[in-house]
Amino acid sequence: MRSDFKLRRSTLLRAGAAALLVTGLGAGVAQAANVTLVETGSTLLYPLFNIWVPHFEKAHPGIRVTTQGTGSGTGIAEAISGVVQVGASDAYMSDPQIKQNPDILNIPLAISAQAINYNLPGLNNRHLKLSGPVLAGIYDGKIGKWNALAIEKLNPGLKLPDHKIIPVHRTDGSGDTFIFSQYLSFSTPSWNSSVGYGTTVSWPAVPGGLGAEGNPGMVEALKQNPYSIAYIGVSFHQQVKQAKLGKAMLLNKAGKFVLPTAKTISAAADQLVGKTPKDERISLVFAPGADSYPIINYEYAIVNAKQHNAATAKAVKALLTWASTKGNAPHFLKQVEFKALPPAVSKLSAAQIAKIH
Repeated sequence: MRSDFKLRRSTLLRAGAAALLVTGLGAGVAQAANVTLVETGSTLLYPLFNIWVPHFEKAHPGIRVTTQGTGSGTGIAEAISGVVQVGASDAYMSDPQIKQNPDILNIPLAISAQAINYNLPGLNNRHLKLSGPVLAGIYDGKIGKWNALAIEKLNPGLKLPDHKIIPVHRTDGSGDTFIFSQYLSFSTPSWNSSVGYGTTVSWPAVPGGLGAEGNPGMVEALKQNPYSIAYIGVSFHQQVKQAKLGKAMLLNKAGKFVLPTAKTISAAADQLVGKTPKDERISLVFAPGADSYPIINYEYAIVNAKQHNAATAKAVKALLTWASTKGNAPHFLKQVEFKALPPAVSKLSAAQIAKIH
């Protein structure tokens, strides 16, 4: 599936990082004539970057941006190594990662969410009710069938099939895995103590369970496997709809079942964005509030504050400033069901962008 989300890949070799052509404009003075920036990482953020890039390039004719959906883990790693200028990630870097890489910035560009989708013959038109503990049970193998008592209790009156559940997880380093496993960890102490959360986790061995790469791979795995369940970023809502897959209502911290909607994503964000620190590394998962959807997150640009040269730094700053301001316009974000950064968070992102040099 990786070829499906590398459509904007440049013919330039990534091993050479950005292609930078500079023309002199007088003694000791130079200006970037053409700067190519490489963005890679989150497959959840990838569709939005592909919406953004043509508009950004039109407004900035001297800058070209290539995009790749390779997973948040790759985005973080390649931004740290300097192979790319922008690593896209649904996950913020951990304290140990920051300690080892103090020049790396985690800059929110928008707010997104994750859905729990399933392929349940005859029931994909119903919003099954699920909880963190039930999902943890499915993914650790303790809940093996769709008509298990724990699922039936959440869905009284709904006839569930006596069929084995096929849990699907990401095989690549993934911010989607990060926020999904955070929901399981924050809602289910036993999962937190046994598996925990991260862009990669040691998934319990569940007979029949499947692995898939990227959000496109997760959608395809669900389509091809009746009775399966997976976690998929909301930016793939159209693909999920076209495949006629089901979408779950999730139990939030207040004990209410909610769908990922503009209202519930905003409600969750309102609860936690005010606690965003200056470095903007914070989990928005499992927010309090009756209307809060439990799996939302910042979409991060992972960027080195110290770029290779002034022209590249200027181009990176232009891209991130545009994305976090004009790129947060409703006509862009509605296409992927994202929400705009609140003004206070936009200011924090602007302060971080200003550090790039």
